[in-house]
Amino acid sequence: MISVVIPCLNESQYIDATLQSLLNQMDPGEPWEVIVADGGSDDGTRDHLAQWQDAHPQFSWVDNPQRTTPHALNAGIAESQGDTVIILGAHAQVDRDFLLRNSELLKAHPESGCVGGVVEQVHGSNRSRQIGAAMSTPFGVGDARFRTGGIAGHVDTVAFGAYRKVVLDEIGWFDEALIRNQDDELNYRLLHSGWRIWFDPRIRSRYYVRSTYEKLLKQYHQYGYWKVFVNRKHRTITTWRQTIPAIFMATLVLSGLCWILEGVGVWDNLWNGFGASIFMSSVLMWLIVGIGSAIAVSESMRDALGILRAYAMIHFGYGWGYWRGIFRFLLLRSGPMDHAAKLTR
Repeated sequence: MISVVIPCLNESQYIDATLQSLLNQMDPGEPWEVIVADGGSDDGTRDHLAQWQDAHPQFSWVDNPQRTTPHALNAGIAESQGDTVIILGAHAQVDRDFLLRNSELLKAHPESGCVGGVVEQVHGSNRSRQIGAAMSTPFGVGDARFRTGGIAGHVDTVAFGAYRKVVLDEIGWFDEALIRNQDDELNYRLLHSGWRIWFDPRIRSRYYVRSTYEKLLKQYHQYGYWKVFVNRKHRTITTWRQTIPAIFMATLVLSGLCWILEGVGVWDNLWNGFGASIFMSSVLMWLIVGIGSAIAVSESMRDALGILRAYAMIHFGYGWGYWRGIFRFLLLRSGPMDHAAKLTR
């Protein structure tokens, strides 16, 4: 059996489309079920879930009183009956062959404890379209193939992965201390236990992106902040690409400080212009690459400017969150702040 687990909270606008896309699936050749773990929705979502449960025996829902994503995922896994567990978002829709592809690829790649594919960014406005475009480019999000696409092969992480249940039982389920990055952390443990992750672009799903720059900034700030928490847990940097936004931000801050000190005469003549040169060179390089990347995926100059702004929200949000995480988790040796547990949807 295949079990699809969906964490959910106040998703009355999206949950019907998500479940309908699963109901429309081609026959995957084995039984399947869908379990939605709801965190106490008060917008009518539970009425929708009850209707789906009454109308279709393969759909059910469970309560998630802790209201966080990892608790929801673990609650769904605990109720699941499948040998395969697929993680999906309540803002997602999947292609008709989604279950079939995942099942076939797990069978074709016995070395892989997880398989996954491309998550296409869906947008309902010009602004969210620009945000989605920024989140689908290497300059925006690095070499994450589940966002940017690419050839099939082994990768270090996927979104909406299909996991072997025996692997989850072997390595442990989702870390309930992680409000963000719980899937990345699980995939890190999976790889370091000797299993592999297979990416195939034929597995396709769609996800509704953030609709404002403010929400995008908060989202990536949380990603950066919680990534340091994961690093502390494993006592290592799980992927080096995660450090690039933080290094870029540190370069700007330190070179800008040097520029100010040069201006008030602190440096001698040997160092005059050093801070200004580094600062301006860093900004200029970011603008050149960012503008080039934005133009390549834009439909107009206005689009390009919106995509460039989204790049700034992603990079500076992540970088600032990462440095806050370093201060909180590594220097103070403290736990997460209360407000950091709030999601940004």
